[in-house]
Amino acid sequence: MTAGARAAAERAARDSYGRLVALLATSTGDLAQAEDALADAFERALTTWPADGVPRNPDAWLLTVARNRLRDVWRSAAARRWAPLDDARALAGPDGVDDVDPDAIEDRRLALLFVCAHPAIAPDVRTPLMMQTVLGLDSQVVARAFAVPPGAMQQRLVRAKRRIAATRIPFVVPDRRAMPERLPAVLEAVYGCAAVTWRQDGRALAGEAQHLAVVLASLLDDDAEAWALAALVTLSLARRQPGDAFVPLDEQDPATWDEHLVAEGESYLRRATRPGPPGRFRLEAAIQAVHCDRRRTGAVDWAALRTLYRALDAVAPSLGSRTALAAVVGRLDGPDAGLAALPPEPAPAFQPWWAARADLLARAGRRQEAKDAFARAAELSDDEAVRDYLEARRRSG
Repeated sequence: MTAGARAAAERAARDSYGRLVALLATSTGDLAQAEDALADAFERALTTWPADGVPRNPDAWLLTVARNRLRDVWRSAAARRWAPLDDARALAGPDGVDDVDPDAIEDRRLALLFVCAHPAIAPDVRTPLMMQTVLGLDSQVVARAFAVPPGAMQQRLVRAKRRIAATRIPFVVPDRRAMPERLPAVLEAVYGCAAVTWRQDGRALAGEAQHLAVVLASLLDDDAEAWALAALVTLSLARRQPGDAFVPLDEQDPATWDEHLVAEGESYLRRATRPGPPGRFRLEAAIQAVHCDRRRTGAVDWAALRTLYRALDAVAPSLGSRTALAAVVGRLDGPDAGLAALPPEPAPAFQPWWAARADLLARAGRRQEAKDAFARAAELSDDEAVRDYLEARRRSG
């Protein structure tokens, strides 16, 4: 029973943490307090569930325990002494929690995303804060995604949560006047969650990112980049491979891809089409659509990919896009041309750059250099399946 209870708690933490925090935080206005209450609830679950059994609805159980913990805090003498007068109504306990279904709180998560994107929050922490708090990613995972030491990232996140409480930012989806300032960070957070989680066990977190992207696009209705992000995340999720092994995109069997998600993603991409130059997410979604089209044609349109990556490099230049462009050039013009197109060796080390370099060296017949590059790429990967694949390429020469 203990093992089953622990597994159920871990599953709830992995799949529902962000949704539960969003509901609790929108009731209190205090992210740190909501997280503390939910942590207490998980601690009680680990001591209660092994003896009493896992409840029928673990999320509702956790929400109730965390809600009661918040009520205890608000009713304490310290809270009554220090709470501002306009918080008197909150002293009775968080409003609107008792009758809420924890599976039906999409708008509250979106509201919390926009809270984290408020101008009062430092720009360099807005997206990491959303990824950790709303989408439930561990702070160490977030730190790796932004190439920041975990301790430094944790300090930034703590300061941002205190800022939200001190500034008393309203937990609402802002009106259209505030959207242009906040939307880019929100889109980046959903994209970041999808990129970080799509190869994790199960589809829960990656599915959450896709769900939020679609809800956000529907909320904004006519924002091209929001629909493009929904397309990008959906098309990426459609290609998720069964099992634990890593299979490179061009070696995957398109018959294993989810045809319904492919069709859904393509429909979102059509909604993102607007006159004028495309934005970053529309270009990235178009790249995914070209790959998914192999399910219909049986071949990769490398020339179309080169055009799209060049456009992406012009619109939103990054080391990742330039590395991907070099890999495509290697397919079209030969591995030597691809190696010449690679950007200079980055510092700090960038795992996709080393993986692309290793593949191009192998295709060029430079075996020892390829072995060394595969070893470096494997060393830099934090995905065990990717490491296994790269080590196998290194051993095969």
